[in-house]
Formats: sequence, C-alpha cells, structure tokens
Amino acid sequence: MAKVIMIPNGGFAQNCYLLVAADGRRAVIVDPGEESDTFLARIESEQLEIEAIWLTHAHIDHVFGVGAIKEATGAPIYLHPADRVLYDAMPSQARAFGFQVDPLPPPDHELAHGDRLSLGEEQLEVRFAPGHSPGSVCLVGDGYVLAGDVLFQGSIGRTDLPGGDFDTLISSIREQLLTLPDETRVFSGHGPPTTVGQERRTNPFLTGQFRG
Repeated sequence: MAKVIMIPNGGFAQNCYLLVAADGRRAVIVDPGEESDTFLARIESEQLEIEAIWLTHAHIDHVFGVGAIKEATGAPIYLHPADRVLYDAMPSQARAFGFQVDPLPPPDHELAHGDRLSLGEEQLEVRFAPGHSPGSVCLVGDGYVLAGDVLFQGSIGRTDLPGGDFDTLISSIREQLLTLPDETRVFSGHGPPTTVGQERRTNPFLTGQFRG
C-alpha cells in the first residue's frame, strides 16, 4: 500500500493528498487545492519526485493549485473529460468566489472508467462516479479509495452545483464504492477518513434516513 499523506488546506477546508510509493521517493499529488506553497514545501521536505497530478474532479477547491504544481514539477495532469468544461472555466469559477486566477494548463491525459494508474509497484483503478460533478472519479488502491467529493464521513457530495444530480450520485456510490470491502478506507475531499463499512451502516443518505 502506498503511503497516503492528507493535507487539509485553504478556505474550503479541502484535502489534498500525496501518495508515496513504497520506495519513499516516487509520488503523485491528488487534487492540489488552494495552498500550493504548502504542498510544494511538503514535497520538498519529504524529498519526493512528483510523477503525476491526478484530479478526482474539477471544482475550484480541488484544482486551484494545479498550475503552480505543474510549473514546479512538470508532472502530467490527469482529468476525466466530462469535467473539462469545469476545468477550462476555472477563471470564472474563481471570480464567483472573489478570486482572480489564470487559466489552468491543459490536461495531459484523459481518465476513463477502468483505467489503471501506476505508482511504483501499486496500481490504482479509476472508477467513474458522476453526480457531484459530471466527471467525478474515485481512485481505488490497495485497501483504500480516494473518493474526492463523492462520499464523506456521514454525508455525500453536494449536488446543487452545475452538472450535479442527486440520484446519479447515490447510484455512483452504491455501484462504485459500496461494492468495495467494508474495511476499505475512504479518503475524502473534505473531512476525516472513514470506511466503506461505516458509511454503509451509518450514513443517512445510504441507510434511507435521508431522501433527496
């Protein structure tokens, strides 16, 4: 299993992740949000070589720092094409929250359901999980999943943003996440880690206590 380093950051309280290969050197960064200087300082202190930038989706809080990370590392950017419109609209997304941001560098690779992404000896499976955004994906590793904003501890991603849909999101969770073993650790885009089993048993959106 890769080492998972969670870095909460920014006004959106978003979780950026560094996945570090077993050799302790090679790594990828997932969803570099607002505090790019923080991520780069951690990369330097851990003496990591960033091989890729993986994006679970293209909302501002998850892509804010992509340009700075790309410039500093030269790492290729991976994004599902269904979120390309959101990604290209980063300047207008930013203006809606009072920020001014330059356009992001174009993605280098398109993610697709069933893709295998390599990090050292480990491979992660891409699972297409729309509903929070049109191109949301989850990245399933050895005993864990990077769930983006699809599933949180005790909650789910919001569906009131452009391209969101409640029923689609619930179907994505049931088909792409609840099919994983209960002990699978869930690293979400916001908040603390959880497990598939805990959410299956207690998440009100999944137990039927809450209906959209």
